[in-house]
Amino acid sequence: MEQQKIEAAVEFARGNRQRFVDELKALIRIPSVSTLPEHTGDVRRAAEFIASELRRIGMENVRLIETATGGHPLVYGDWLHAEGNAPTVLCYGHYDVQPAEPLEEWITPPFEPAERDGNLYARGAVDDKGQMWMHVKALESLFAANEGRLPLNIRVLIEGEEEVGGEGIAWFVQNHHDQLRSDLALISDTEMFAPDLPTLCVGLRGMIYTEIEVRGARIDLHSGMYGGAAPNPFVALAQIIAKLKDENGRVQIPGFYDKVAAPSEDELKAWKALPFDEEHYRQTEVGSPELTGEPGYSVLERTWARPTLDVHGMPGGFIGAGAKTVIPAKATAKISMRLVPGQVPSEIFEQYKSFVESIVPRGVEVTVRLIHSAEPIVVSTDNRFVKASVEAMHQVFGTDTVFVRGGGSIPIVGDFIRELGLPTLMMGFGLPDDNLHAPNEKFHLANFHRGIESIIRFFAAAGA
Repeated sequence: MEQQKIEAAVEFARGNRQRFVDELKALIRIPSVSTLPEHTGDVRRAAEFIASELRRIGMENVRLIETATGGHPLVYGDWLHAEGNAPTVLCYGHYDVQPAEPLEEWITPPFEPAERDGNLYARGAVDDKGQMWMHVKALESLFAANEGRLPLNIRVLIEGEEEVGGEGIAWFVQNHHDQLRSDLALISDTEMFAPDLPTLCVGLRGMIYTEIEVRGARIDLHSGMYGGAAPNPFVALAQIIAKLKDENGRVQIPGFYDKVAAPSEDELKAWKALPFDEEHYRQTEVGSPELTGEPGYSVLERTWARPTLDVHGMPGGFIGAGAKTVIPAKATAKISMRLVPGQVPSEIFEQYKSFVESIVPRGVEVTVRLIHSAEPIVVSTDNRFVKASVEAMHQVFGTDTVFVRGGGSIPIVGDFIRELGLPTLMMGFGLPDDNLHAPNEKFHLANFHRGIESIIRFFAAAGA
């Protein structure tokens, strides 16, 4: 693509910055919370919003795809008319969002986007509507500057179930290889290591998300009449959870660490050179009296390259105002494990399930369920697409790109690598303090615009 047209695309993006933000706000106002049945219609409305925009900017074959799993629809579109041997890039994103609770902790309503201090605050602002929208706006800018053409072939695949495990898109990828044939997958659902520091994420932890259900009496019982004789599922559940980790944060499941692959010495050396202030991290990002975790590992090692186990919620019993002296018949805990290279989700789940079943207290029955899982990923940086992205971001940010791992999980990355054989470029523009999955989620608007410009330049370089 001629340099003049690349700069014209960048200028188009700069000239339409406010419109791009206004469109993003309109998408954010749709509460596409994938995990809550009452928002099923909103999730579909968000999909239709994106499909309409893809058609408007010039993408072809745009449609909603219903999956065999019966969940929320995928949005697909393509443009496959690039000249010569131009590569095909598969752009992935997700339009579903996490629930906004606790609502009382939001400064402004979660689905009414608000601009403050150069940031856009709303649920989904950065995860992942804002970052997904960067792809769409970069494509629009390239279309506008090049007479309706692109410098490379593009497929767009956007899902509505990432926050609930991504079963629908996993099924589609496994069963429709031909429709997704590409040379690279581009994902913007990660973060920069620090402000003004362009970042490529080259590794992700996997996960298993589970539920433990403990059942005691046939019905809820009065604690005065039955306390001391009837088993209490909450107490039993607490006893089980207490045995899953020791006081140093080391998981006690037999075999849990047997296959953990350590990061390379070069990786560890690069991490030590990153601008990381542990005390600032503790105070500003975490906000706890002190940090915890396995002794002998740095914070970055513990969050990027070590497996974890966390409890997310324990619904059950009486939680209303006032007092109700009930022994609940059932108690549930939601527990996940973040996994690292070497660990296989199915194997870890079986180890975990067997261990839980071996420590069940007397008087109760336990069921251990797997809700969803994702494989850990480390991707190679030795390909021309990485070099193109590094050069593109250098032109925008004026500094070299750093390579990091992420502590979270993006299940589709494993599917792209395993099913389609696609190298995957995780080129994200969020910030560590963007409050993903928490109240007052935000997206730094300067990064939204720089992300669009970086993707424009990357597409141009990749298609050269």
